Amino acid sequence: MKNLTGNCVSSLTRNQPRSTARIARTFEGARRGVATGGHYAVPKPFNEPNFHYATGSPERQRLVTALKDLRSTLPVQVPAWGGHGSSQSQDKTQFVSMPMPSEHGTVFAQYTSASEADVAAAIETALNAKSEWQNLPFTDRAAVFLRAAELVSGKYRYELMAATMFGQGKNAWQAEIDAAAELADFFRYNVGFAQEIYDKQPTVNSPGHHGRTDWRPLEGFVYAVSPFNFTAIGGNLISAPALLGNVVVWKPSPMSVYPSYLVHKILLEAGLPPGVIQLVNGEPEMVTKTVLNHREFSALSFIGSSDVFRSLYGKVAEGVVAKKYRDFPRMVGETSGKNFHLIHPSADIGNAARHTIRASFEYSGQKCSACARIYVPQSQATAFFDSMKQELSAVKTGPPEEFENFLGPVIDQTAFTKITKAIDSANKDSQLERVIGGTYDGSKGYFIEPTLYATKTPDHPLFDQELFGPVLIAYVYPDAEFDQVLDVVDRQGGGFALTGAIFASDQAAIRKAEDRLRWAAGNFYVNCKTTGAVIGQQTFGGSRASGTNDKAGSVGLMLRFTAPRTLKEEYNKLDNVMYPSNLR
Repeated sequence: MKNLTGNCVSSLTRNQPRSTARIARTFEGARRGVATGGHYAVPKPFNEPNFHYATGSPERQRLVTALKDLRSTLPVQVPAWGGHGSSQSQDKTQFVSMPMPSEHGTVFAQYTSASEADVAAAIETALNAKSEWQNLPFTDRAAVFLRAAELVSGKYRYELMAATMFGQGKNAWQAEIDAAAELADFFRYNVGFAQEIYDKQPTVNSPGHHGRTDWRPLEGFVYAVSPFNFTAIGGNLISAPALLGNVVVWKPSPMSVYPSYLVHKILLEAGLPPGVIQLVNGEPEMVTKTVLNHREFSALSFIGSSDVFRSLYGKVAEGVVAKKYRDFPRMVGETSGKNFHLIHPSADIGNAARHTIRASFEYSGQKCSACARIYVPQSQATAFFDSMKQELSAVKTGPPEEFENFLGPVIDQTAFTKITKAIDSANKDSQLERVIGGTYDGSKGYFIEPTLYATKTPDHPLFDQELFGPVLIAYVYPDAEFDQVLDVVDRQGGGFALTGAIFASDQAAIRKAEDRLRWAAGNFYVNCKTTGAVIGQQTFGGSRASGTNDKAGSVGLMLRFTAPRTLKEEYNKLDNVMYPSNLR
């Protein structure tokens, strides 16, 4: 048999370290049922309470200390391959350095790239761990992630937040709702969703018959690819399949290597067997090619750009046609959005402006749900733009560790160049009126001021161009053309359909927008910004070019990582081959 670290062992656990032998004996006992009996139910999940980091608060002081402690250790070093056999690559001179977005002259993290052999070894290590992990009772797998949630919200809260602030450029509040609260929420709620799946059993049986569902994991391994912008997302991409008995090879974005390393470290400390989730840092194309060439690749769990997802989808399709894989791999992906706010003439304009500022400019517009286009009625345009200017006059941009800053940097030079090039072009565009911003400063960090353009041309290219930064374009429409603008909203957005919102007091207008824009957004909000879905309260995901819409934070997503088997047992006996209709 094989133990959970992936090493071959005998049933008598000969030639093992004591700790490995003890683990093997414990799991053998669990499979034989040498534990208390009963049909267990996991604790009801809950949302992690948020801290607010007000001046003088104890949580603010703890975070300041964590930031100082982390800065004193920079650059942090991350292994090429985390998990069992965690190591740097053989060539330790070839460090990849990741600068701090708010201070690009300072190296935040360094890692060595995994080799092709490292990736292949990570896959085999995960597969060697699969049998015992999937056979472990669900209550024991759940315990690992519930324990990890407590470590996230307690012992490691400020360390995770500090890593997210320096490494990904988030301010204290954005780091709190991501690296502390949402990560803990994903661990707790995914346990609850897994329980819901296992509880789904047939309830109708013929007399003397018994039907059951065996919620098997996938037969091979899952490849998880996580983005830079949310520490919690990586935790979701790996916990959802792992809770159901799958093993995972995880490649995080280079910009989030250190927070991802901390998440993996927390899971190991919580009791996750080292072979189950393999953290691999390396050149994306090489890592992906090695994974997609493996016969036992069973699923992709992805969040990132639409173009990258399309490319991966195509490569997997080629592998399916070539009969490369044992399974038809599951493709689970959420990409991005060119998300919208639609303002009706009946809207509370001040409320709409405040929600728009948060939706468009929090985390410098780098949330996949960020508002990037807005439609404003002509009768309310002056009031709306005045309200935006007034509210933004108090908004500051700067390093995230300075608590008064609402916006931080964009993530790297590539993003900065792309966004500022679009700003330079827009500033010269005669079809656009610059309402706010249009300035930037890359001398120390990648800082871009919140920027808003207005146009009376409904088909300007900016309504379709994805920038992933703090740039918003507004179309000022004639009030009498609200019905027509619904078609414009649905048609625009670069083919994406992730999030959208309407601001109105007229209930008939709300109903019309909700119905007519049914396919324009996977998450649709009424008098509420497009960002900020809360695990357990709003599932999240969109379709069209925004992904497969499996809905993160739901049973639906987790079902994609199951391969259910239907079982039927008959207790009575068959007395006759012939049916009554066959008899004379």
